[in-house]
Amino acid sequence: MTDDDVARICSGRHGDPFAVLGPHVPAPGQLLLRAFLPGAREVWAIAAGSRRRLAKLHPLPGDGLFERRLASGAGLRYRYHIRWLDGSDSIEEDPYRFGLLLSDLDIWLLSEGTHLRPYEVLGAHSCQIQDVAGTRFAVWAPHASRVAVVGDFNFWDGRRHPMRRRREWGVWELFLPGVQEGARYKFEIRDAAGQLLPLRADPYARQAELRPATASIVAPLLPRLAGDERWRLASRMDAPVSIYEVHPGSWRRKPGQGHDGDAAPSQWLSWDELGDALIPYACDLGFTHLELMPVSEHPFDGSWGYQPLGLYAPTARFGTPEAFARFVARCHEAGLGVLLDWVPAHFPDDAHGLGRFDGTALYEYADPREGFHKDWNTLIYNFSRHEVRNFLIGNGLYWMERFGVDGLRVDAVSSMLYRDYSRKPGEWLPNHLGGRENLEAISLLRRMNEIIGAQRPQAITVAEESTAFAAVSRPTDAGGLGFHYKWNMGWMHDTLGYMGRDPVHRKHHHGEMSFAMVYAYSEHFILPISHDEVVHGKGSLLSRMPGDRWQKFANLRAFLGFMFAHPGKKLLFMGCEFGQWREWQHEHSLDWHLLREPDHQGIQHLVRDLNRIYRDTPALYQRDHEPAGFEWIDAQDAQRSLFSFLRSDQQGRCWIIVSNFTPTLHRGYRLGVPHPGLYRERLNTDAQCYGGTNSGTPFGQAQSEPIGQHGRADSVLIDVPPLSTVMFEWIA
Repeated sequence: MTDDDVARICSGRHGDPFAVLGPHVPAPGQLLLRAFLPGAREVWAIAAGSRRRLAKLHPLPGDGLFERRLASGAGLRYRYHIRWLDGSDSIEEDPYRFGLLLSDLDIWLLSEGTHLRPYEVLGAHSCQIQDVAGTRFAVWAPHASRVAVVGDFNFWDGRRHPMRRRREWGVWELFLPGVQEGARYKFEIRDAAGQLLPLRADPYARQAELRPATASIVAPLLPRLAGDERWRLASRMDAPVSIYEVHPGSWRRKPGQGHDGDAAPSQWLSWDELGDALIPYACDLGFTHLELMPVSEHPFDGSWGYQPLGLYAPTARFGTPEAFARFVARCHEAGLGVLLDWVPAHFPDDAHGLGRFDGTALYEYADPREGFHKDWNTLIYNFSRHEVRNFLIGNGLYWMERFGVDGLRVDAVSSMLYRDYSRKPGEWLPNHLGGRENLEAISLLRRMNEIIGAQRPQAITVAEESTAFAAVSRPTDAGGLGFHYKWNMGWMHDTLGYMGRDPVHRKHHHGEMSFAMVYAYSEHFILPISHDEVVHGKGSLLSRMPGDRWQKFANLRAFLGFMFAHPGKKLLFMGCEFGQWREWQHEHSLDWHLLREPDHQGIQHLVRDLNRIYRDTPALYQRDHEPAGFEWIDAQDAQRSLFSFLRSDQQGRCWIIVSNFTPTLHRGYRLGVPHPGLYRERLNTDAQCYGGTNSGTPFGQAQSEPIGQHGRADSVLIDVPPLSTVMFEWIA
């Protein structure tokens, strides 16, 4: 070992530790042992499995360096008995006596971007090698000159455990005997010039510390779960899908406890506590799925999870990964599917994260015109890089296979599809064809949907996409992106704009409620009333409604009835189901005390009934994506702000829906109907049990007459309550 080797080992700069540490054969019949143990006073090599001393190692110049030549017959299975300067003793395995850890095949698949489960190779994995228990660490840092593992187990001393580089691929690996699950760790990285970078958390860590701490935690890899065929139904367009969107940190909170009984900030519920309260609540209201806002580890509460840095780690805010897996399992036992908000579009630039991970733009595009989001001050993944594509696609599969989640709602797809998204001229780079589309991101999304479709056919993927990009929810072999569903942001924007207007003015904006049917069959849509509509000064859904208190509640009830009758799957953000007054605040619980008031109870009662009717009525969901399943009766009655339409199932059974968006009661309203017969009222949002006036058609039914109306041979006379939606079932 040269003087330069000694200096670099002792100063934590040596990039090839296995060349100098561990066992070596300097000549035939000889074995050289060399160890670097800062703080050691004496070191003996002892036989594996016993305390029999083989030889005492000699100290070398440089703090902590020891070596000894032995006859090769002494064998390679050895341990060290160490006496430390403080007088304590320990027996330790030598990490540098273990051979290559990762197979060439695994690393090759990682490098070409075809490893479906990269998290099984990279990261920290508890294992046994040669009957020695410990943890195998592996990290991708191709431009680093040196990488070391630091943690509780080595005093966070980057000199002690430098890693082996698999040179041709830029993956670094090391097996550390004795490191157990629960140990905290990071990677100490020197860039290509030898400059020390901030300590990095493990990109593939499966558990992390609670913020503001940022270390990764060695955690077990949960067993792979078989897909549940029950949830394949949701991927069919003819299934009822009603989603309750939840921010786990603010759905409900428990009181904090300060010092000496002083008030303290409220605390999050754990996954087990959420399971006790949230699951039965969502089931009681009749939702088919929970959609959780991002649960990957994220450093900043105010990002709501949309700036994640630990993509593979369920956030420590609510408990362990095992606790989250229990939560998902409990949802399934109760009959609820679980969707996760998933963020592959961007990530924050916190020092412990992915930004310039090895001193270069590794996970992100190097040019800020491609790699920086001005809107969110975040970095954009380099979608063209094989290893990054592996990282992202493998992560989507990870949540499904290891936790059993039933689908992903992919955030900010629009920002991925276009290179000029939210950029001025000159602030973006065109693709190699000169266009504005991000061809690499498009390819990534297609590949992700193909892999999930093949590996997890029970699951669904949903795109939050707000542009006119074509075929988002069409199969990739038909030229689409391969998503099952797309959020209908246009419907949301138009209908909420309409509902926010004074009823006097709605007649001038009548088309805002009907325009969605012009493009309704271009995609497979979910109608989203999401968290984005009740924050940033927009107010809550209830507070956005015009009029006095009674009118606000009536408007909301009428809108919810219209939404559940309209073609498209449903999504409702927490708090909207009982008419929260305040807009959503992530630091506070929902205002559950409002449910002491009859008006709020009425909204909740209505949502429960809407979900029940929706799930029990194929006419309201079975042909969502077929033109034959919907027909306007009258979409032109702007003067009275009335809309009427029919929904039908595959057997021809139909329901009639009428929405009145003025506070005027219309008695004896003649409505054209598709078939002669009896039409029975099944839901009236103005019913007294919901907080309404209890107006409606006498006896809740109407017999058709052979009187032409709305271009139809038969019609009925009904009473249309003020600010209401009523639903009638045709009884043949």
